[in-house]
Amino acid sequence: MCIGIPMQVGSTEPGHALCSGRGESRRVRTALVGDVAPGEWLLVFIDSAQERLEPQRVAEINATLDLLQAAMKGDAQDPANAAFDLPSRWTAAQLRALSGAPALPTPESIP
Repeated sequence: MCIGIPMQVGSTEPGHALCSGRGESRRVRTALVGDVAPGEWLLVFIDSAQERLEPQRVAEINATLDLLQAAMKGDAQDPANAAFDLPSRWTAAQLRALSGAPALPTPESIP
């Protein structure tokens, strides 16, 4: 299994970027994402950027990786305090909204 790591571009060279994230630095191929600029965030798999990321998505991915790292160390957090909520804990209304389905009528909404 390969896990994508969010990495921030520090500098660029043709076809590559020098990136850092999660305590490491790498020379990353940028062929799949095109030209990048310092400060941009990329999702990196091994040594290849696969996707550009917005800062909010970087935070979500890092929070998930932190949970995974804690679980691997035996320090798993209470899922109720996780940085994200699993769909298995969602209500039917939340799942319908996620899928784009119209909300079901409630007794209050029926005339």
